[in-house]
Parts: sequence; structure tokens; C-alpha cells
Amino acid sequence: MAPTPAGNTTTRVHVISDVHGNVRDLARAGEGADALVCLGDLVLFLDYADHSRGIFPDLFGTANADRIVELRTARRFTQAREFQARLWAGVGGDRRALIEGAVRKQYAEMFAAFPTPTYATYGNVDVPPLWHEYARPGTTVLDGQRVEIGGRVFGFVGGGLRTPMSTPYEIGDEEYAAKIEAVGEVDVLCTHIPPEVLELVYDTVARRFERGSRALLDAIRRTRPRYALFGHVHQPLVRRMRIGATECVNVGHFASTGRPWVLQW
Repeated sequence: MAPTPAGNTTTRVHVISDVHGNVRDLARAGEGADALVCLGDLVLFLDYADHSRGIFPDLFGTANADRIVELRTARRFTQAREFQARLWAGVGGDRRALIEGAVRKQYAEMFAAFPTPTYATYGNVDVPPLWHEYARPGTTVLDGQRVEIGGRVFGFVGGGLRTPMSTPYEIGDEEYAAKIEAVGEVDVLCTHIPPEVLELVYDTVARRFERGSRALLDAIRRTRPRYALFGHVHQPLVRRMRIGATECVNVGHFASTGRPWVLQW
């Protein structure tokens, strides 16, 4: 990380989300910044743009990845779960161990690529119990917690809300709301999922509404942070909008862009 020059009070923070295995660009994401903020989804289970990439095609092949994407895109979630069950039935070995081994391999590479300092929270496809095994000194993991960066208070809330996709770190609305409440009033509110606003939760390529948080929207209106930063929706209808005094920003799908969103003051 580049230190702030003597006599210069400017602080520059780079913010990323939805890394999904993009280790190459992650290694450069903090260049020129005083800190990197990561809003989760490090794991790449299945790349919806390139079905040959991720844990799923590594285990079951690209043709089966094509089929599972087809079913999920059509919102035929029951059939998708049944299809996956048949695939797992044909695989030797313990399912949990196979997935954990693949996730560990990705985490080892990505946490090694994080610059110092990095402040990170979980996405809905992440596996929180593993993070503290891989987070090195200089990487701070936060969830329902606050930290000061360059004189501003940042609050972090990780994970997603429950959906038919049943991704690894989905929690109930009440538990999520409790984490929002624990963070309280901050200058910058950092979450993986967006507030529940139609323009922010609709994915124009997947052609579906993702889960946003009503509790997050209420907190933005009540506490009026300068910024609310999030990811999760890869191709949103709207990437940036104001809610009262707060600038709400989808910081982008880092897996495909390889570029951080820049916050400077």
C-alpha cells in the first residue's frame, strides 16, 4: 500500500466485491491506496459467464455446469437441487470434504494476495469459519463491527439473506438486522448485499431480483451515513443512487472488471 505523503491529508480507499477467484487482479487491487476494503464472495463455485470455471465444473464437467445454470436461470430451483443430488450420488468420497478442500485452495491463494491493510467481510457464498485460518496479519475480518480508516468510521455487515439458492452464508432477516443494529451510526456502511431497492437488486443479465435488506434500507434512512457500499448484484439496473443524504454504490463485479471502486477524502 502507498503511504499518505507527508503533509497530505488525503486518504484513498479501494473497495471491491464479488472477487470470485480473480486472484490476478486482487494482487493489484490495493495499488496506490491507503487501504483495501473487500465486501466478500471470494469463492468461485460456478462462473455464470464462463461455465468451465469454478468448483462445480471441476467436479462435474462443463456440460453439467451448462445444465445447472440453465435450470437456475429459469428459476427451476427444485429441479436444480434434484439434478445436483444425482451428480453428487455419482461422486466417490465425502461431499463436504471435497467442497471444503476446493474452497481452502481458493482461500489460500486469495488471502495471500490481499495487501496490507485489508478490511474484509463475508459474502453469501463464503465460508466464515475458514477465514480466520487464512487471514494474515494486516487483514482484518469484520462482521457486525466497526473500524476507523483515515479518520472515518466504517461499519461492516457480511453475508446474505436466505434464498432458494441456499448459498453457504445465508442468514435470517432478524439475525441480519441485529448485525446492522450493532454497527450503528457510521460514516461508511459496508455490506455484501444492497438495501432493498428495486433498482439496486435487479440483475439485468440474470433477469431476476436478488435479495436486498429492508433492515439495511431502514438503517440508511435513519442513520444517514455518507456512503453505503455493497456488491452482490453483478449487473444491476442502477449502480449508484442517493437515498436521502447517503450515496449508495454498487462497487462492481470485481471478478469481471478487475478494477476497484475508489473512495477518497
